[in-house]
Amino acid sequence: MLIGIPHVLSPELLKLLMEMGHGDEIVLADANFPAASHAQRLVRSDGHAIPELLDAMLKLFPLDSYVDKPAALMQVVAGDSVETPIWDTYAAIIQERSGVADPFETVERFAFYERARRAYAIIATGERAPYANVILKKGVIT
Repeated sequence: MLIGIPHVLSPELLKLLMEMGHGDEIVLADANFPAASHAQRLVRSDGHAIPELLDAMLKLFPLDSYVDKPAALMQVVAGDSVETPIWDTYAAIIQERSGVADPFETVERFAFYERARRAYAIIATGERAPYANVILKKGVIT
């Protein structure tokens, strides 16, 4: 155990966050996402929800300030009537931790999958909210 490190961040996840460089992307994947088949590096975090992981990560992880939108969400598929209140939760966490007021771009479902394949790592979570997947682009420490 270490002082100041959120308990939801496993040693494996901390190692990946440290290895990532400026512009690398990491996916926080919900429980329905095909994480194992898409990941170059996979971290299992099945017992945790994405908001708690996002909040913990952003205590240590800078978002990229050189891009307009340092985070991406999977666009709701046309005709799907699902609501996405978790996106507001993410926005509030990002605003509080990084100061970015409008961090998201939305990415079409299959384009999101392709982008996830290129990501540095995917964190498979236990998040059950629909369309809860989010990609974060790492920034620099200033």
